[in-house]
Amino acid sequence: MAKLDINIPDLTLPDGNKIPLIGYGTGTAWFKTDGNSPKDQKLIDAAKLAIKTGYTHLDGAEVYNTEEELGDAIKQSGVSRDKLFVTTKVITNIQDIPGAIDTSLKKLGLDHVDLYLIHAPFFAKGDETALQQKWAQMEEVAASGKAKSIGVSNFLKPHLDAILKTAKVRPAINQIEFHPYLQHGDLVAYHKNKDIKIAAYGPLLPITKASGGPLDPLLASLAKKYAVSPGEILLRWVIDQDIVAVTTSSKEQRLSDYLRVFTFKLTPKEVEEISDAGKDHHFRGFWNHIFDKEDRA
Repeated sequence: MAKLDINIPDLTLPDGNKIPLIGYGTGTAWFKTDGNSPKDQKLIDAAKLAIKTGYTHLDGAEVYNTEEELGDAIKQSGVSRDKLFVTTKVITNIQDIPGAIDTSLKKLGLDHVDLYLIHAPFFAKGDETALQQKWAQMEEVAASGKAKSIGVSNFLKPHLDAILKTAKVRPAINQIEFHPYLQHGDLVAYHKNKDIKIAAYGPLLPITKASGGPLDPLLASLAKKYAVSPGEILLRWVIDQDIVAVTTSSKEQRLSDYLRVFTFKLTPKEVEEISDAGKDHHFRGFWNHIFDKEDRA
């Protein structure tokens, strides 16, 4: 299939750096439980395919144990480093963030990442001081030039409030599970008020893990109207709220189809209709060991 001639728009972060509005993720589907296991050639090939298809925003994390594969894909792609936006995250080695970024960069074969995130706040067990200390280490990483932007992932309002009390650099972005069945109450409005951007992982969960819900008829109707798939409608719902969408696939056709989200826009009313339909149903795909079943935070 020929590469779509589509220009992926950027979202400007609070620090002035720009992040592409769609990212290719190397987590969930590719997660390796053992960091010493052999390299996953299928992931290397899939990430190279994503780059070839037009994805420039590549999302990884140390806990996925896939940074070496992502690094190999970047190297083998032949695309110059300045054309790519690379994200990784720290949690396994949260006790030593400056050491963790060095390890990640070595595995990636890079001298810096574009975005470095604290993968989750739960290690702190509600201790504000612990969160603040770790954010100070993230600021050290940014000052060293090893990460152009720094941010967090899976943080809720109390966690963000804690680090904002002492932060010298505001988190540029918070990457959270976000889709119509998990809208987190007023968390999006909170981010806008604090000028922190949002990236959404798991944006397709309403059709991949929670099909049969109240959204299905509306997604089918809108997919027919725009001549796209229900998945593309979900991605567009995210992007139309100025939120970055992170997704994945190993299939070239699907990767190409996802980029069609930049050929149409939902109307504000359609975005609202999807939001309203989604609020009637709750589904969380990740961190269920942390949250109660009906906790929509």
